Amino acid sequence: MTLQQEWESEVYQGQFGEFTITRDDRTSVIVYRTGLVLAALSFAVGSAMVLFQGDNPTFLALLTPLYALFCLGLGVSLVAIHIYMESLHRVLQLFWGIGAIAAIAIAFSSREPLALSVYHQPTSLFGIGFTFAALTGIYFKEAFCFNRLETKFLTPLVPMLLLGHLAGILPMVGEQVLLGIWMVLFIIFAIRKVVQPIPPDIGDKSVFTYLKEKRAAHS
Repeated sequence: MTLQQEWESEVYQGQFGEFTITRDDRTSVIVYRTGLVLAALSFAVGSAMVLFQGDNPTFLALLTPLYALFCLGLGVSLVAIHIYMESLHRVLQLFWGIGAIAAIAIAFSSREPLALSVYHQPTSLFGIGFTFAALTGIYFKEAFCFNRLETKFLTPLVPMLLLGHLAGILPMVGEQVLLGIWMVLFIIFAIRKVVQPIPPDIGDKSVFTYLKEKRAAHS
């Protein structure tokens, strides 16, 4: 028996019955984690440029494609993520879409690089900030489901930094410190996801089946 056959033959006991994990289930988890890694690496490289070469025009110009990669990775993860509440899943995807559209609009309408435009015009966070709200949703889900220490810090840290900048109450040094912590914890989170066993990320498939049947009964 191959390893794949062993995976698919193993039976798990869920809340509403037994279930098995298929190759498609495992592929979706790999896609979810790949998106997170892409988002984390892009964010880390961009953040490092801001923190250590913030006045370098070349690096500032590179922040826009790095942000595009970050958004792409996050979007992929939001497609593949396993969340029991379908409505919450759709809200996070909607938030990502609003933020992505806002970023595109800002990038094409401003003469400055995207990062500088957002920094100099904090009110732009009312649009682009939705992307980070979606990311915070992932952090919250991971903190709630897996009790991850880094995501417990990331969940309040992200809105603290963004809202602090929006309100103009954070000094530059404070923003830099929070950004640095965010960068490090995001990388730690992504690395830990890569080495985590796959079945926990799939969740209890019997719950998904139950909720799907419940929605079908009410339609």
